[in-house]
Parts: sequence; structure tokens; C-alpha cells
Amino acid sequence: MSMEQEFLPFALPDITEQEIEAVVETMRSGWVTTGPKTAAFERAFAHFLGDKELHCVAVNSATAGLHLAVEALGLGPGDEVLVPTWTFTSTAEVVRYVGATPVFVDVHEHTLNIDFDHAATMVTPRTKAVMPVHFAGNAIDSSALETFSTKFGLKTVEDAAHAFPATNGTAFVGNSSSDAVVFSFYATKTITTGEGGMLVTRNAELAARARTMRLHGISRDVFARYTSKVPSWRYEVVAPGFKYNMTDIAAAIGTVQLERAEEMRARRQQIAERYLEAFARLPLGLPELPAEGQTHSWHLFVVRIGESPGIARDKFIEMMAELGIGTSVHFIPLHLHPYWSETFAPLAEDFPGANKAFAETASLPIFSSMSDEQVDRVIAAVINIVGTR
Repeated sequence: MSMEQEFLPFALPDITEQEIEAVVETMRSGWVTTGPKTAAFERAFAHFLGDKELHCVAVNSATAGLHLAVEALGLGPGDEVLVPTWTFTSTAEVVRYVGATPVFVDVHEHTLNIDFDHAATMVTPRTKAVMPVHFAGNAIDSSALETFSTKFGLKTVEDAAHAFPATNGTAFVGNSSSDAVVFSFYATKTITTGEGGMLVTRNAELAARARTMRLHGISRDVFARYTSKVPSWRYEVVAPGFKYNMTDIAAAIGTVQLERAEEMRARRQQIAERYLEAFARLPLGLPELPAEGQTHSWHLFVVRIGESPGIARDKFIEMMAELGIGTSVHFIPLHLHPYWSETFAPLAEDFPGANKAFAETASLPIFSSMSDEQVDRVIAAVINIVGTR
């Protein structure tokens, strides 16, 4: 790496003066926690997804949204939930929060989305739900998911942390028949609120329960209580809830990001297309493209180093770092982590798709504020390391 070039991180948020001004305006408003900005963000999110009848519940993380969803569905001790092993730990840990048991399922070798054939072999009389993950922003087949859930009578919670604004046919991920769909607005995601997430559902009762449980199980909206012009201090705690609410400061950022979402996705698409073209003749495995009619959010751009003779994945990551470029690995499969392996003893040989992917894959930088020069640096570094066929 030359002294003139700064290290290029794997991911950076795309923040403009618009987001900064929105935060300043909110801070000057006198209301910075959950309030009118959060409510407006929820309405705008439903509108973006194409159905104002959707119930959107803003929370402080996707993990919180997933937890609220499984809690509202009544999952608990003795219940089993199918979870792909190829995911971040939060997908499975929320199942443990309610005392239920995650049952790990393999993924397709190329899409790295849930393998419904393998999932079918893991269903037992205790299986109550499935939590598929839209990996990297390439949407799972919604019809296959619906068929699977209906066949086995399962509740469905979609982990869409990577999948905004991805589409599955004519509809956005989130505008579906699933019981709940949960998005992430973490700093590295396609839109960000710093920390944050959104639970989306068509079930009014589930949404109401989530709204109550996201703020200590209190039955009345805190904004209404504090802004009422008549005495309004009484409230009831109807359940032992959580502290999962989104702040208005975060929602102000999110509202601007939502307005820029299509523009930012288009930039990610441009970067992905440049990578695909530049790497087409290299001994690399490239990401699976979305099915016809679907739109990829390109949260991640994952390459397979295992097809490059003489270069192990870990060595590739080291060499990229030496050239001043950050990369990452998505994911270390859950069945390989100490807690999950020691607690539930999954057999590693049951997950050939995930095992192969873990040995081979690395995630290259892709974020909407990347300059063309930075994209050129990544391309040059990969070609320099991998070479041509």
C-alpha cells in the first residue's frame, strides 16, 4: 500500500448533509426519543414497500425486531425453529431468548439461501416456525417459502437484514404473506439509522404486541403521554417488556436514507456490475445473480477463493489487507461456533453447502459512497492477487 492511499474499509455508511440537517432539526425540536419522527418513518416505510396497510414497527436493531416477532407469535420452551446455519448469530439467539430451540439447516451452495429440501428433513412435531435469511440481498423464492410453510403448518419470520430494497418478483421483500419480516439499519447496511431495525407485518395483533413490548410492556404510547395537554400520567404495564424503541434522532436519519434508498441501491448495482465484468475471466466464483424479475440489494459482494489455485481464502484476505483493502467473511456458520456446537451438538457433516462456502468465501467492499477510484483499487488488487486463467 502506498503512503498516499488510505486503507479502504470493507464498508462505510453513506451520510450526506441531508441526514445531518435532519438530526440537527430533530435535536432542536425538543423531542429526541420515540415520537413523531419515528411514527412518520414507520408510515414512510410502509409506503415505500407499496402497501400503506402494512404495519411497520421501528426498533433499535434487527435483533430486537426478530425477538419481538418470535415473542408475539407465542414461541417458547419445547418449540423448535428452523434457522439457516449460514447467518449471523442474532437469527438464532432470539429463538433462545424465548426458550425455544433453533434447529440448524443447510443452505444452497450457490445462493447461500436456505435449502428447503434439507429443511424438510429437519421438521419434527415440535417444529413451529422457520426463519429464512435473504443472504447478501438476493431474495429467497417467496413461493417456495410459502409452499414450505404451508405444507408443514409453520409460522414464518423472514430475516431481511440484507434485503432492503430487494424485490421478489413484482413486490419488495417485506410486502409478503409471512407473519413478520425484519430489516436492519445497522451502519453497514444499505440504509442506516446508525443502529436500528423495522418489523413489518400484516397482522395487526402481532404489530400491537410488538409496539407494547418494545417499550417495557407499557400499554400507552410514551409520546402521547408526554405531549398531552391534559393530565395523562397514568399508564399500565401489561407485560414484562423490553427497551427496544427507536429514537427520533435515528428515525430522522432513516427518513432521509429512505428517500435516497433507490439511488443508493442503484450505485451498489453499478459497483456489482463493474466487479462482475472485471472478474468474469478470473479463477473466482462470483455471486449468484437474482432470478429473472428480482432485484438484488447488493448488501454484500461475495467471491469464492476456493476456485483460485494456490490461494487459500485466509491468505487472500491477508494479501488484500497488505494492499490497503478491507474484506470480511459472511459468515462463520453457526454450527461452528462454540456456544451453538456445544449446546445443540449439530453434526458438521450435515451442512456441506455452508461448510464449503465458509472455506472459500470472502466479501469485497461494496457501499454506495464508494468512488470509482476506490472500485478501481479493489479490482486491481483482486486481479493482482488472483491473476488470470
